[in-house]
Amino acid sequence: MRLTQRLTARQGALLVIDVQEKLVSAVHDGPKVVSAAVRLIKGARLLGVPVQATEQYPKGLGPTVTPIAELLPERPSKLSFACCSVPQVLEQLYGRQVRHVTLTGLEAHVCVAQTALDLLDLGFRVQVPADAVASRNPFDRDVALRRLEAAGATISTTEAVLFEWCETADRPEFKAISGLVKEPI
Repeated sequence: MRLTQRLTARQGALLVIDVQEKLVSAVHDGPKVVSAAVRLIKGARLLGVPVQATEQYPKGLGPTVTPIAELLPERPSKLSFACCSVPQVLEQLYGRQVRHVTLTGLEAHVCVAQTALDLLDLGFRVQVPADAVASRNPFDRDVALRRLEAAGATISTTEAVLFEWCETADRPEFKAISGLVKEPI
């Protein structure tokens, strides 16, 4: 796959990583990440992009926040920071012949970064919308995004992801995608 290849809905997937109550309240811009993740989930559903979610040690970090839990009732738990340790995650990606994965969630420098690096090592293209990830310390998030970009991940925004998935204004879902983009984060 070319590094310049667009990341479209046809061969893509969305992975929502550990957007849990205790993490959201602890990270910088937690509510904005929740809004961005919800926007991505809704857009993915409109465009037929497969969506998965995980929870990191829910006994200690609490459940996934309600707006996301309502949209994604199945969220396997994990103790390993990287989502690739969850068999269902890789089974679904390989089973659906996904070639690129968009990541949203917490924390950017831990679970998101380790998942992105594992996916890159496995040959997937990885996209990380900068406004859809966060860390307790914004500096950790910024360094993680630079590291991931240097490793080959595409850093973008939720709006860019949604329009790239949509591809064209004459697609029936375009109006709904435009509405999602206009919602404030």
